[in-house]
Amino acid sequence: MAANSTPIHRVACIGAGTIGASWAAYFLSRGLQVVVSDPAPGAPDKLRGMIERAWPALQHLGAVPGADPTAWRFEANPVLAVEGVEFVQESAPERYDVKKALLSRLDAVLPPEVVIASSSSGMLISRLAQGCRHPERCVIGHPFNPPHLVPLVEVVGGTTASRASVDTALAFYRAIGKHPIEIRKEVPGHLANRLQAALWREAVYMVAEGVASVADVDAAISEGPGLRWALMGPHATFHLAGGEGGMAHFLHHFLPAMQSWWTELGTPTMTPSLQTALVEGVREEVGGCSVAELAARRDAFLLELLELRRRS
Repeated sequence: MAANSTPIHRVACIGAGTIGASWAAYFLSRGLQVVVSDPAPGAPDKLRGMIERAWPALQHLGAVPGADPTAWRFEANPVLAVEGVEFVQESAPERYDVKKALLSRLDAVLPPEVVIASSSSGMLISRLAQGCRHPERCVIGHPFNPPHLVPLVEVVGGTTASRASVDTALAFYRAIGKHPIEIRKEVPGHLANRLQAALWREAVYMVAEGVASVADVDAAISEGPGLRWALMGPHATFHLAGGEGGMAHFLHHFLPAMQSWWTELGTPTMTPSLQTALVEGVREEVGGCSVAELAARRDAFLLELLELRRRS
């Protein structure tokens, strides 16, 4: 991962839940000065524990020389927390009323050139920025969980952010080792979550129709195309499927069949019985493994996968 090479060195993390704390740990590993704000009781202790748990992985990934996991400051008042910072990463609860009020408060005290990036997983930035004096500085900077490991960040400017703010956010994330992508048109759910939702809709439909069990539906991805998707996305994958002729050959030979499958894709109704089937199916699939244990296994696997990608 690259060290931070932008003029941005002081960052505020507003919100220190699962996402905000993970962001804080990552920013620290990049050698940034970090101030964190969260109104929850015991927030500093929870944040400290999360950073301590994440730090070995961040060192493995290549924390910059001199990066210090204790070099953060906590300020309960978000308005005071952003004083003197050069970039704001907001990770408050996913509610329009909460985020709009918070962004308005931050916007009122920050210099107009400071970008406010919201970690929102699906909200419209043009709506979140309503009430701000400088809506042009507000963007979506949506990470994928856990942010301290997964490289992707979706940057959305929508109809209100300036080109300069979008470019600043893209450059900042890129400089600290993330893989930012620009979402050029504002849509609910942005891009990656919509792709996930589309796949999960069909996965749920396959369970509802009795085509396969929950575990086998999951295995159909994790033991098959998911392995390829760790390296390249669906378009590049199908380009390879076309052989020497690439995507053009794939479209010529496989598009008719693919389009016929599209017409058969389902829209399941989430009845109580179907929800129960999904819950029980996942319980059987994980075999008694706790959420914490699953998350630890996931993170360990992600570390190895990221290392393999870096070598290749």
